Amino acid sequence: MNDGEAEAFDLLYTRHRDWAFRMACRLTGSPHFADDVLQDAFCYFLGKFPGFTLCCQFRTFLYPVIRNLSLNMIKKDRRYETGPNAEIHIGQLADPSTDSHHHGDLFGITAALTVDHREILLLRFIDGMSLPEIAEMTGIPLGTAKSRLHLALNSLRKNPAIQEILATSERSALPTC
Repeated sequence: MNDGEAEAFDLLYTRHRDWAFRMACRLTGSPHFADDVLQDAFCYFLGKFPGFTLCCQFRTFLYPVIRNLSLNMIKKDRRYETGPNAEIHIGQLADPSTDSHHHGDLFGITAALTVDHREILLLRFIDGMSLPEIAEMTGIPLGTAKSRLHLALNSLRKNPAIQEILATSERSALPTC
């Protein structure tokens, strides 16, 4: 890739675009913004060549770029919002719970969590990343990642919606006579 091989870039893009789009969509709450973030992130990556040496996993490099571009996209959109409905729209935009088309109740339930707690929880259980991978990717100490995950899980355990889902699933799992 560092020698200017277009096929290598295409391979990286093809391999990681869906993951990057899902991340951007979760962070921005909008598939339209996620498309822009995806394009900007890979343009940023392409602009690093020639001379760039990747010393970590590609997703570890790409995640902070996607996160920062997503946050900037939300801030940029806020500048153009006016009127009494602007705050409602902005709240929905930054809230992944509005993306019920793809994830059902998951984001509705996690919407009550802080952004940091929701981020760690989703990286761990949706993306299947280990805590050391999450710590490296987000640039936080491992202990902080563990603490955020623990606090997020405790918050979810206390959530009445989660308790109802668990009670319903336990009832349906019981054998009937």
